[in-house]
Amino acid sequence: MLEAAKTIQHRISKYLAITLETCAHAGTGNVLKVQSLLRVCATHVVDDPNEGAHQLAAVLGIALVTVGESVGSEMAVRTFDHLLQYGEVNVRRAVPLALALQSVSNPEYSLIDTLSRLTHDADAGVAQSAILALGLVSAGTNNSRVAGLLRQLSEFYSREANHLFVVRIAQGFLHMGKGLITLHPFHSDRLILSRVALSGLLAVLHAALDMEKTIFDNSHYFLYCIVTAMQPRMLITVDEQGNPLPVSVRVGQAVEVVGQAGRPKSITGFQTHNTPVLLNVKDRAELATDEYIALTNVLEGIVILRKNPDFQPDA
Repeated sequence: MLEAAKTIQHRISKYLAITLETCAHAGTGNVLKVQSLLRVCATHVVDDPNEGAHQLAAVLGIALVTVGESVGSEMAVRTFDHLLQYGEVNVRRAVPLALALQSVSNPEYSLIDTLSRLTHDADAGVAQSAILALGLVSAGTNNSRVAGLLRQLSEFYSREANHLFVVRIAQGFLHMGKGLITLHPFHSDRLILSRVALSGLLAVLHAALDMEKTIFDNSHYFLYCIVTAMQPRMLITVDEQGNPLPVSVRVGQAVEVVGQAGRPKSITGFQTHNTPVLLNVKDRAELATDEYIALTNVLEGIVILRKNPDFQPDA
């Protein structure tokens, strides 16, 4: 398929080849592939600006290859900072979208700070990408800081129809499902990548690389592709008959315990709630009572509980 793409006598050939390669390496953290994509981004395009379209796919590809891998993601964010400073205009337009792909539905303070600066960039394409990225990064979280930024942007760009349209889309992402839905493509304690969810995100991001000819024109329906990435972010516990069963659970920041001796705590800074509860991207839940046994190792989504036969209630 890749070889067939390279035989096409059109500038879309490079774009298609890079997209295919990066999708094949999605979530692998392949360092050599990231280096080859950086080489594409660093190439100076002297002719028609449209000739550099494949560089946009390369920037998104860096985020796609390193997504879900903590060390690789941190290195990629630093790389994107360099691309913002020294990259071509084409490359800079794709950087906010790549940052969004790195941290979907996970509004980290430093990332929001970077994107909020880019929303006032001199280049309209960079500003529009940054506004949409703010929506994706905060999707389904009702984040108050992002909500305030988007309200300010709606006033600032009140006379710019295209900018205002993107702000409204971003506000829709932010308040998606009244805060009960996430776009994060990973599940099972962030170990398994959902290809269906990732494909929906990629369809929207690739359409956003050239908003003038897609989202602002007759192809705005590409935004509906995001539906494949939507999933509830709540934890619901039920009994073996499927009836709701409220129990106490501890919800806190997930801690890496692989290779540690004994039975170390898998969460830190936890709070105790009764189910159903909402889980953020980096949250983990565990049962706070021995009365029930979960039939899954990971407490996410709908979890079936069974009565613990060895449970002895306190006298």
